[in-house]
Amino acid sequence: MTATDPVDRLLATARGEPVDEPFRVTGVMVQYYYVCKRELWFESRNLEIDRENATVVRGTRVDETAYSEKRENLHLGMISLDLLDDGRVVEVKPSSTLTEPAEMQLSYYLWYLDRVADIQRDGVLAHPRERKREPVELTAERTDKVETAIRGIHEIVSQSSPPAAEEKPFCDSCAYHDFCWC
Repeated sequence: MTATDPVDRLLATARGEPVDEPFRVTGVMVQYYYVCKRELWFESRNLEIDRENATVVRGTRVDETAYSEKRENLHLGMISLDLLDDGRVVEVKPSSTLTEPAEMQLSYYLWYLDRVADIQRDGVLAHPRERKREPVELTAERTDKVETAIRGIHEIVSQSSPPAAEEKPFCDSCAYHDFCWC
C-alpha cells in the first residue's frame, strides 16, 4: 500500500497492513509535538533522555505511585496506556503546567483506541500532587487536532536535522537540555 497521508500510513501500520514506509507515533511524541518540536525530533531518533534529570525523576515517581491500585497498564500496538478500574484511560502528570500537551497525548490514546481497535473510551487527566482530575473526551475538534498533530509529527521526524533550538520557559528542566544548549 502506498499511503501519502501520514494519518492513513499510521493507521495502516497500526493495523498490520502492508505499507511501503511504516509510520509510528507514540503518545510521548504527541506530547513533545505540543511542547517542543526539537525534543520530538530527538525522541524520534531514540536519543535517550537524561533519566537522572530532576523533572524526569519526579514525573516517573508520580506516574509509578499514583492510582497504582486502581490502574492497569495496557500495551496495544504503538501505544502504552493506563486504564482505571472503571475502564477510563488515565494519563498521570506531576503538574498541570503543560496541560495542552498532556490533554493531546491522552486524546491521541483515545483516538488510537477508536480508530485502530474500534474501542470508545473516555479519559481522565490526573495531577495527583495537585489533587486535580480533568475528564477528556474524544470530540470532533480533538480528533482534528490529533490528526493535524500526526501530520506535523511526520513532517518533523522526516527532517534530516532537528528544528532550531527555541528558548522556552521550561528549557532548564528539559531532559534534552544538553543537546540544545551545550
